[in-house]
Amino acid sequence: MNTYSLRDAARILKVPPSRLRYWKRTALAHARGEDEDLRSRPGFDFRDLVCVRAMLTLVDRGVSVRRIRHSVEILQESVPDLDDPLAALRLWAEGSERVVVEHDGVLLEPDGQMVLDFGVSEAEAEGPALIADMLPLEEAPDAHSEAVDLFEQGCHLDTDPATHRQAVELYQRCIELNPEFGDAHCNLGAVLYNLGQSAEARSCFERCLKLDRRHVEANFNLANLLEEEGRDEVAMRHYRAALQADPFYADLHVNMALLYEKLRMPRKARDHWRRYMQLDPAGGWVEVARQRLAAEPGPEGP
Repeated sequence: MNTYSLRDAARILKVPPSRLRYWKRTALAHARGEDEDLRSRPGFDFRDLVCVRAMLTLVDRGVSVRRIRHSVEILQESVPDLDDPLAALRLWAEGSERVVVEHDGVLLEPDGQMVLDFGVSEAEAEGPALIADMLPLEEAPDAHSEAVDLFEQGCHLDTDPATHRQAVELYQRCIELNPEFGDAHCNLGAVLYNLGQSAEARSCFERCLKLDRRHVEANFNLANLLEEEGRDEVAMRHYRAALQADPFYADLHVNMALLYEKLRMPRKARDHWRRYMQLDPAGGWVEVARQRLAAEPGPEGP
């Protein structure tokens, strides 16, 4: 079975790698089951991509991640024989947050009740006969759930420079609701950096690392900032922390190889160029890696 790296999966699905990593730790891992140990797997298989694509489709059509997770939880209890409940979720109608699932030729509410037989037209099914939306989801969300919704909205906007300011506001509101939301601190830092606010960005990455010292993106982004400041040794410590948390992060190996070269440690640099080529053989740095590996290594620094 083919396995895709985080970076390849992000390219295929057209989402930022940080968002995909967050989903792998949270929604996707829960949907696929803790027994599969998805969070510690090096990449994504085809089933994972199908699940994430289904989730993206629902999110892009206005369904909150909170509702998706809740629906998956109910499906896992009510239809235990359903493979990949996340991939089976469908939107009932455009403009609605109501989700249903296809199973054995019929559409079901996530609680297992039948909504619409495929032989019945949607017009015939409209009206009082439709089962009401699940009551638990109509209750006011708690602060954590609201924060997750705001975080997802921020993720949707932070890739476009035209909406960076809106993303900043959403991440800030998310953090107000849940100050311990490490991913929100990290994403806010990334957007602030893109807006030219390096000092504020650094504070965000540092706050994220106080909450989770192994956070991959926060260590990686902070290391980049430290390199810009000329603090190479400290930057390398953060790259190593990111590597310990995710040794399969291809771009991290590029940054480490380049920094080891700057520190006059060519043998270690070559190790990372080799690892990069193993992880991303079609990546944008492959030709550079080949050239570095073909050249004679210089002397090690002090």
